[in-house]
Amino acid sequence: MSVPVVGICAAVERVSWGVWDGYEVTLAPRNYVRALQRAGAIALVLPPDEAAVDDPDLLLDRIDGLLLAGGADIDPAGYGAEAHPETKGTWPERDRFELALTRRALERDMPVLGICRGMQLINVALGGTLDQHLPESIGDGRHRSIAGSFGTHQVRLAEGSLACGAAGTDGLLVMSHHHQGIDRLGEGLEVTGWSVDDDIAEAIELPDRAFALGVVWHPEEDEASEIIPALVEAARGALLSDSESDAPQERAA
Repeated sequence: MSVPVVGICAAVERVSWGVWDGYEVTLAPRNYVRALQRAGAIALVLPPDEAAVDDPDLLLDRIDGLLLAGGADIDPAGYGAEAHPETKGTWPERDRFELALTRRALERDMPVLGICRGMQLINVALGGTLDQHLPESIGDGRHRSIAGSFGTHQVRLAEGSLACGAAGTDGLLVMSHHHQGIDRLGEGLEVTGWSVDDDIAEAIELPDRAFALGVVWHPEEDEASEIIPALVEAARGALLSDSESDAPQERAA
């Protein structure tokens, strides 16, 4: 069986451990890696790289699918807005890198899954904007209720959508932790998932691509979730399609 390689875009953070304080690192939460490995993929962590901003194919040629992970707020300058006081911890170099990879991956019709920040990034990559602080819009902080933990709520998914097919159901209980959401929808995107309590957009997808999906909840935290396995299956299909074509593209050495 062919083993697909799925790239996970890494966060940039300052961490402290041992004698080190505020040490700058690139990292990916291990539950993303575990979820990909359980589904039969090789997980490849991709740190921000200015060379790949100019030429995303340097990295995309080495993978079969792209996972855009959660993390810090996206710099609103990237979608022409001023920062809200609650927009914090931005890393413009990460944004540039992930936006470049996302746009090119979508051009190539490479399987792409965005989770939390990753869903928001897909929207920005296609010209959309973000609501920078949902508690002001909906009147409470239910989508990020407890610092450092995941809250739960019900989501409904459009029947026949990619989101519904990937989840294996049109309604589910999800884990979330976010304070931003979709404002203006990016070009070509459709909202296919909503929070039952307040109709906040929970899933978006690009219907003219084989697998381009964003979910604002965290399926990597739920071992029973079928969302990340669906990405792996799409990446496996893309790998097999390349290997069976008349002129297969060789992965860069």
